[in-house]
Amino acid sequence: MCGIVGATSRTGAVLEGMIEGLRVLEYRGYDSCGVAVADGERIEIRRKVGRLSELEKLLVDGALSNARIGVGHTRWATHGKPSDENAHPHSDGSGRLALVHNGIIENYLELRKELQAEGRVFTSETDTEVLSHLVGRELARGASLIDAVRAALRRVHGYYAIAVMANGANGGLVCARQGPPLVVATTADAAYLGSDVLALLPYTRDVVYLEDGDVAELAPGFARITDIHGAARERAVRRITWDAEQASKGGYPHFMLKEIHEQPDVLARTAFDRILSTSGDVSFEHGDWDDARLRALQRIQVVACGTALHAGYVARYLIEHLARIPVDLDFASEFRYRDPRLVEHTMALAVSQSGETADTLAALRLARELGAWPVSVCNVMGSTVVRESQATILTHAGPEIGVASTKAFTAQVVAVFLLAVRLGRARGVLSVEQGRRLLDELRCLRPRMEALLAPHSVERVGEVARGHLDAKGFFFLGRGVNFPIALEGALKLKEISYVHAEGYAAGEMKHGPIALISKGMPIVVVNSPGAVADKVRSNLHEVKARGGHVICVGSDRESFELADEVIEVPQTIEPLSAVLNVIPLQLFAYHHALARGCDIDKPRNLAKSVTVE
Repeated sequence: MCGIVGATSRTGAVLEGMIEGLRVLEYRGYDSCGVAVADGERIEIRRKVGRLSELEKLLVDGALSNARIGVGHTRWATHGKPSDENAHPHSDGSGRLALVHNGIIENYLELRKELQAEGRVFTSETDTEVLSHLVGRELARGASLIDAVRAALRRVHGYYAIAVMANGANGGLVCARQGPPLVVATTADAAYLGSDVLALLPYTRDVVYLEDGDVAELAPGFARITDIHGAARERAVRRITWDAEQASKGGYPHFMLKEIHEQPDVLARTAFDRILSTSGDVSFEHGDWDDARLRALQRIQVVACGTALHAGYVARYLIEHLARIPVDLDFASEFRYRDPRLVEHTMALAVSQSGETADTLAALRLARELGAWPVSVCNVMGSTVVRESQATILTHAGPEIGVASTKAFTAQVVAVFLLAVRLGRARGVLSVEQGRRLLDELRCLRPRMEALLAPHSVERVGEVARGHLDAKGFFFLGRGVNFPIALEGALKLKEISYVHAEGYAAGEMKHGPIALISKGMPIVVVNSPGAVADKVRSNLHEVKARGGHVICVGSDRESFELADEVIEVPQTIEPLSAVLNVIPLQLFAYHHALARGCDIDKPRNLAKSVTVE
């Protein structure tokens, strides 16, 4: 899995555009890459382990530059180690076709044995090569490419987004989706496909998001979508309102730093036009958010993964505090397999940046089958999670390229704060005046976030981060709404610095982890004034007594007096303190990784959108 591109053009020369498309998708993370192109009868495949620059060395002779059709791929290993042989595209050995694939074919071993028994030879360890041979077998029997792809897909079980090209009279370009995302677009002289709309923006802003079970046949100026049995499917053309320039670095050395600095604007886009100042309430655009429905809710079940799960933790604190509704929280991957039971009138709240996270999507579907109302917080309008939700809060964070999520997380936290206020107002838990005060505080966050991102503030965080390059590990501690921020701070440091870091609820330290504290170990304590601030100070004393080096992040001045180092954050009300406190932790991880020489935007072993289990 990771990035897919494909194109067919009347005028030829698709290779350069495909390489640029793969470059745009580098943010997803990958360990090998490759392309297949054709001009007439001949399909040429070039693939290489390592970065895209290594593949480009195989293309410098320009021999493939006039190709009229092609597919390309950046791979993150699932089956088989990173190698030239396991890199995509794959073929069936006939020279007639090339195929790229995101996802997992669960029954590939069974199919591989069947195909080997027929005499077919495999040259890789991948599950993808099975698909190549299945399609190739149908082509050899005289099927058209789209019929061959549909027949092959009827044999497989699993998740996939594929693009297949074939030469000859029955050739062409076909793609299909069952799980991982895939987008297609046409112009008068060409047709394009990609696993992310970013790869298509240089050509058009009018795109079609394929849905599960879709198979698309593409030709210049033409796209026909069917299911795997050949029945026609209609899909709406969607207009992309942001452009590729928004995904550029804009003068910053890394996408991650740019996206950290975009957070004040993200706050405004996510929140400000939804605030109803007169009534102290909130309005959402997508779905039925009326008072009667919200008053009927008995519980909320949050499902999410990774950073989005931490936003889900924040949601639990905020919704239970401001709306008095019980909230359950699960790793999406665990919710699916614990045989869950949901009470009547449950909201299933899926939180996802991409809207394509496989475990989150599957958990949302299961909750819907169990009778829950499917709702989502998401950043991508046309994504599967949004399409399968009956109500959505779009975060409007814009494209997030850095693998380690920053602005998308902040937008998710702001979105669930708005949701908590809407629930509180609908259920009569919050008065008009209370709603106004909460939303006024939210408006005031923007200048406070900008202060945190002023050069002197950023440099202060950098100084602290660079002072602990020799540390063997970090603890991040917080309580209440800032416990998830401790989790998020530890995750950011792990993701891009490759340093062991753990986040804990501060009160749990004495139940085991405190045994690991040694003299000089950096302990990042997140604390702001509120109901648990004094409890955190007690935990801080416990850490200090065992020789820990305390780095205090927040606005609780009494904690500053106990700390060895301080990163001060502007003060706000306790429910919103998480939005401000996470920013120094993002910057801490960034500067620590920068000083260690890590690949900040493309950390090892990670992908931006995890579209398989």
